[in-house]
Amino acid sequence: MKKSTFGAMIAGTIGGLLFALGMCMTLIPEWNASGQGTVLGIIGAGILLITFLLWRKAEHKAPIRISGKTVGAAGIGLGGAVALGIGMCLTMVWSVMLPGVLIGLAGIIVLLCLIPYIKGFK
Repeated sequence: MKKSTFGAMIAGTIGGLLFALGMCMTLIPEWNASGQGTVLGIIGAGILLITFLLWRKAEHKAPIRISGKTVGAAGIGLGGAVALGIGMCLTMVWSVMLPGVLIGLAGIIVLLCLIPYIKGFK
């Protein structure tokens, strides 16, 4: 294993744990730690972003080009993830089963549409 890969793995694990703990602190009302959770989540997300950028630099990867297709893929991914999350919340938090399952399924379908959008058909 290369040093850059090992370092990225360790930093990614730390960033992911901080982000997940921050989201739990923010979203679980019994913990009464919404403000602290938001800060911890932002720190975790920052560590993940910095880890990704440093890993790309250490591996001598070309910078990411921002094009219309890249922005479109990010938008489709964000929309699908949000729809999936809304469906899960409707189902698990508010016990609204049928609309929650349908919205979640639509989110999964949108996320699956990313594969042909990015890779294309042959």
